[in-house]
Amino acid sequence: MLKKTSSDSYRLLTPVLSSRNRTAEIERITKLINDHPFPNNPIQPILTKHIPLSSLSPPLVSQVLGRLFAAHSNGLKALEFFNYSLKSSPPTPDSFEKTLHILSRMRYFDQAWSFISETRNTYPNLLTLKSMSILLCKVARFGSYEETLTAFARLEKEIFKKKFGVDEFNVLLRAFCTEREMKEARSVFEKLHYRFNPDVKTMNILLLGFKEAGDVTATELFYHEMVKRGFRPNSVTYGIRIDGFCKKRNFGEALRLFEEMDRGEIEPTLQILTTLIHGAGVARNKIKARQLFDEIPERGFAYDCGAYNAFMSALMRCRDVSGAMLVMKEMEEKGIEPDSVTFHSMFIGMMKCKEFGFDAVCELYYKMKGRCLVPKTPTVVMLMKLFCLNGEVNLGLDLWKYMLEKGYCPHGHALELLTTALCARRRANDAFECSRQTVERGRCVSEPVLRMLETSLSSTDELEKLEELKRKMQKLHSYLPPPGTQLLS
Repeated sequence: MLKKTSSDSYRLLTPVLSSRNRTAEIERITKLINDHPFPNNPIQPILTKHIPLSSLSPPLVSQVLGRLFAAHSNGLKALEFFNYSLKSSPPTPDSFEKTLHILSRMRYFDQAWSFISETRNTYPNLLTLKSMSILLCKVARFGSYEETLTAFARLEKEIFKKKFGVDEFNVLLRAFCTEREMKEARSVFEKLHYRFNPDVKTMNILLLGFKEAGDVTATELFYHEMVKRGFRPNSVTYGIRIDGFCKKRNFGEALRLFEEMDRGEIEPTLQILTTLIHGAGVARNKIKARQLFDEIPERGFAYDCGAYNAFMSALMRCRDVSGAMLVMKEMEEKGIEPDSVTFHSMFIGMMKCKEFGFDAVCELYYKMKGRCLVPKTPTVVMLMKLFCLNGEVNLGLDLWKYMLEKGYCPHGHALELLTTALCARRRANDAFECSRQTVERGRCVSEPVLRMLETSLSSTDELEKLEELKRKMQKLHSYLPPPGTQLLS
């Protein structure tokens, strides 16, 4: 047996260290951008001072923008970072798409259209179906039917400058279906399908839209229309229908479709098996969930985090939280890292099970922090509510500070919960500090938070703090898009 030398050990350790250093650098830059008092001071000098251009690589830029997106950072600050990164290297499609997504999600449509127009002139290769989908989906969400069609025409004539085909038509339909506007999606299909030659993907997009709208009857009717029009169903088609029946607790029909796939020699996917495992949980059928989970390697697939999450969720729906914890342990032993969904499901299962108390949830919370995993917004709000309702406001503050340390600014609902709990315990200064941190990161606080602060601070003769916060919000409002923002300026 060969003995490992110290240099061998170093070579094995180097990728780990490199990965840790990269993660630390991503967090540092994200925190630097989020912590920057916006819009009081320009951010470019800060970026120049603290982020050497030589340290910026395209993957690092993309990962930082991904963190800024997940942290719900202010879109203008993300745009400033993107522009700064251009001094180092050309942008990647991923970094461009993430910046566009951050801008359009915050309704900075003036800036989004300018951004995509400038990109058309400088880096036209970055204009993809995905970037088109990002912008159209947000226009469909915040605008009208007519504005969405106008945006589609503008993208064709002014931005992409080419005649659109079925792929672009599919993007337009997806925009309406994503927002569950099926009446509008159907209208667009009937109006334009003669111009564009629909394919099976077109029909699956519409089928998915009906399913996401929660109308299993409309889904099945459209499926039969799809077959009548001559389109052959594929695994995606079956996956959509199976998911629709699982969500409506009709697990028997979902299994029937799964068996129909086998008879029709349509290969199932790992996603379909994962959907069925989750569906078995909804039906409180633990035995079938286990059977489907065991089928994954038998059908030639490798277990992933999604499959484990579905099985754990199924066990918890059957009130077997202890079993779910053992599955989570097995998952970790196999080297599959738990994600935010894993912890969210475990938190819910523990909260609903009398066998596990508040202390068990706290233990899992510290385990999540120990892994440096940043929870998604629903988890943050859920934990904040749990901590505050159980009189553990210090744990709420701990969660708040943890999110800030990771470069995130927690959701406004989490702030409302924390502020209410702090003010109820006469800790108005802590509540004010959390609100100030939110505003300085480019996010406004709600009217209920302001009213609570006004009541609490007035009793301690510190209303000047509230006036300071209002002045910062007023300045911030001048940079935020107004409620009636034009989508197609």
